[in-house]
Amino acid sequence: MNRYPWWKYLILAIAMVVGLLYTLPNFFGEAPAVQVSSGKATLKVDAGLVPRVEQALQAAGLKPDFVQLEGNSVRARFGDTDTQLKARDAIIRALNPDPADPSYIVALNLVSRSPQWLTGLGAQPMYLGLDLRGGVHFLMQVDMAAALTKKTESLAGDVRTLLRDKSIRHAGIQRSGDAIEVRLRDRETLTKAREALTLAQADMLWTEAGDAAEPRLIGRIKPEAVRNVQQQALTQNINTLHNRINELGVAEPVIQQQGADRVVVQLPGVQDVAKAKDIIGRTATLEVRMVDDGPEAQAALGGGAPVPFGTERFLERGGVPIIVKRQVVLTGENLTDAQAGFDDNQQPAVHLTLDARGARIFRDVTRENINKRMAILLFEKGKGEVVTAPVIRSEIGGGRVQISGSMTPVEAADTALLLRAGSLAAPMEIIEERLIGPSLGAENIAKGFDSVLYGFLAIAVFMCAYYMLFGVFSTLALGVNLLLLVAILSMMQATLTLPGIAAIALVLGMAIDANVLINERVREELRAGASPQKAIHMGYEAAWGTILDSNVTTLIAGVALLAFGSGPVRGFAVVHCLGILTSMFSAVLFSRGLVNLWYGRKKKLQGVSIGQVWKPAAQPGPADAASAVTSPKA
Repeated sequence: MNRYPWWKYLILAIAMVVGLLYTLPNFFGEAPAVQVSSGKATLKVDAGLVPRVEQALQAAGLKPDFVQLEGNSVRARFGDTDTQLKARDAIIRALNPDPADPSYIVALNLVSRSPQWLTGLGAQPMYLGLDLRGGVHFLMQVDMAAALTKKTESLAGDVRTLLRDKSIRHAGIQRSGDAIEVRLRDRETLTKAREALTLAQADMLWTEAGDAAEPRLIGRIKPEAVRNVQQQALTQNINTLHNRINELGVAEPVIQQQGADRVVVQLPGVQDVAKAKDIIGRTATLEVRMVDDGPEAQAALGGGAPVPFGTERFLERGGVPIIVKRQVVLTGENLTDAQAGFDDNQQPAVHLTLDARGARIFRDVTRENINKRMAILLFEKGKGEVVTAPVIRSEIGGGRVQISGSMTPVEAADTALLLRAGSLAAPMEIIEERLIGPSLGAENIAKGFDSVLYGFLAIAVFMCAYYMLFGVFSTLALGVNLLLLVAILSMMQATLTLPGIAAIALVLGMAIDANVLINERVREELRAGASPQKAIHMGYEAAWGTILDSNVTTLIAGVALLAFGSGPVRGFAVVHCLGILTSMFSAVLFSRGLVNLWYGRKKKLQGVSIGQVWKPAAQPGPADAASAVTSPKA
């Protein structure tokens, strides 16, 4: 009746071992490290950088704990901060011989002290939020006026192209603030132009102005389209910030929208605040130019001859020099999208989408420069590099451009990312900066962990005193619940914040509630006269329905917090929901496994250690009642 098959005990044992392995990294703390990442959009970090970093450290007489490639960066861990600072200087000297044009970003960082065998199993500690670990907090204001101006200028170019394609003559098109003014020759032309523009541009609202002698059309972006432009600008800026902050190696940065035109950036554990501000404030622009392959340009590439007049020397991927004309054909403002894909020959390619003005310019340029090379350059901090330089095979119209050639699918995806999110959609300004020191984080960690520890001990003392051996089983199940919860959070690489610690403390109280229900059900069966074995069996069976109902209703509330909350509320909800699931496993399956292991083999069980079982007083029978009534008369 109260026995588990061997495979259930095996599942419980595996859960215990896995929980212990993935919880262990959280106890080793963090060590100072140096992270090396790409400082240029066209330079990619790979495994070949690891031996270069090792050689630089060896030449400086520094011995790291390890040097390894993690994601898009190389990290070297050290035993103390003095060695960390010396290592940073040595790596900068070796990898960036020209300080004015650094190829790599060398930043200070913190990594886990977990041993390599744990890391090899994929066991990593939880990330700590800004309130626990310390770091930097930025509040950035997005210039929405600039985003609207850029959108209006793009629409003005589309208007000019549309009217020319429809053969509608006009007396001039100009932008005035956020409005586009089209001057026309007569009322008939104005009517035709308004019909064509209204049909082609759903985001614009056109109104008539002027008199019969000088009719005009005034176009303004509709309010809903304005909101879309602002939201798109915020989204692109947030995506671009994510890409840039990855260069710092910040674990779980918080980059989220605040209000209609602000972005909050929180970087836990950042030691080099100046480097963070430098990367976040970086500006990048995209330009398309023609390549000069003439004799003078070839001579300049082959020897010491100067570059031809009106050209510049740049570097392609791999460090190959190239001569590019100064005249800019297109800029990133004309690029609306870039996606990786495949061409007609199933070779990796990058598919670009241009706006109307860019499509017209690109069509004309490609028609006039067949079999010539066109370079796409990305400029950062005034330094430009060639992302790709394909050969024009035919005239390209329609606003859809395909770049293909000798590239891998990974290179195509990287190129598309550079072209799509290389620059900010609108300028941003840091309006608030707060530095949270690690001492405050250490105090928060200590207080948060103390609250969990003291809460656990108080629950354990009460359960053991009130329910005796069953209370011990309940306490062990509660410990397993905490172990599994921390292990799952570590597996998910979740970010632990103060609200998350509060959720853990709350989960402890909710988890023990299930064991209280089970213990009281067992007591109830014993009071009803059931045998100990049957009381244990019926207690768990009867309590399961109540436990399931209460946890499901609580889980619904947690899911609602997860769906509609943000920031600290969302962090609380994640821990809360996971804690409910782990508590159902530990309180029911694990605690019953302990009870079955202790009592299940005893066939003639006389009693169980579950505290005082209060039995109701025996009710008097009919004869006793009669004697009780007549005795006074006697």
